[in-house]
Amino acid sequence: MPERFGSVVLPNLTLHSGKVLKEARVAYSVNGTPRPDGSNVVVVCHALTGSHHVAGEPVPGLPDAWWDAVVRPGGALDTDRLCVVCCNNLCSPYGSSAPTDTEPGTDHPWGMNFPVVDPHDAALSQKKTLEEIGIDRVAGVVGGSLGGMIALEWAALSAGTLDFAVVLAAPLRLYPQAIAFNGVQRHAITSDPDWKDGAYYPAQGPVKGLANARMLAMITYRSEESFVRRHMRESRNIDEWKGRFDVESYLMHHGKLLTRRFDANCYLYLTKMMDLHDLGRNRADAEAAFEPMRRKNFLTVGINSDILFPAWQVQEVAEAASDAGVRAAYREIRSDAGHDAFLLEVEQVSSILKEFFSSIGFM
Repeated sequence: MPERFGSVVLPNLTLHSGKVLKEARVAYSVNGTPRPDGSNVVVVCHALTGSHHVAGEPVPGLPDAWWDAVVRPGGALDTDRLCVVCCNNLCSPYGSSAPTDTEPGTDHPWGMNFPVVDPHDAALSQKKTLEEIGIDRVAGVVGGSLGGMIALEWAALSAGTLDFAVVLAAPLRLYPQAIAFNGVQRHAITSDPDWKDGAYYPAQGPVKGLANARMLAMITYRSEESFVRRHMRESRNIDEWKGRFDVESYLMHHGKLLTRRFDANCYLYLTKMMDLHDLGRNRADAEAAFEPMRRKNFLTVGINSDILFPAWQVQEVAEAASDAGVRAAYREIRSDAGHDAFLLEVEQVSSILKEFFSSIGFM
């Protein structure tokens, strides 16, 4: 069955901050057929600039599917047997409520008037969306990077109605270096004269600032080994200012690509969402978040070459879960691809997922 798309509107979504987001729209996709009891439903949470288009053919208005080697018939998330649901994150420009939308009661976009949203809010909006489409219980949740942070909150919110969680390349809380990377990216955007305090619509806005932000992000998504292997010191006319090293061209290319498909204000909000990630926030501590998951199954997957969220930070998640009485395990992707290995090393990811599902008797 091909991927199906839809959206729901939540009249009043109370956020972690206490603010209420009115008419919160959440876009979603469904791959596979859910059982009435939800026992084959797996929620997949996407990363920073991804979307709910997880698998399948290109869809107008959405970026290419980002995990179709994993979510497919016969894959690790086998859509012949499972129902995989993915919701577009709040603040993303691909269908869910975001700064690009018209603010209720006005005739202009939200811009920077949109309320700040954290991973807890994203998870809550997704849980309520599944309830709206008739899915009250899910088997498990899987997410990587920002999606992993949202998956952690999903697990904390839904411990009574799910059996497992898988978190790839995401920490228990954001550490200072990752916050610093995000802060510099936001500064690149807000320093662009075309940002105009976020009120740049209907113009495209701070294109140069967004491109520069993405260039920095791409450095954190890769590793030194991958840059050496792919680029080393290859160059074109570096003795002149118009020349450049190949690695510079690579970064500039990816910066321009993002400006063609993403909104700068959305990027600000989503990086802020990452900064606010702390599973212990508004709880006694991070371990308290895991206590409702006692005797449930939990897997964290680190990446040996990840400089954004180093493997030790991901292993810390498994340790905190285990200390709280959760059946937690840690596995590691071995790759020089860096943080993006959870997207690129599909054979390793598939093998790890299949091994985990087999160990807990799922599928």
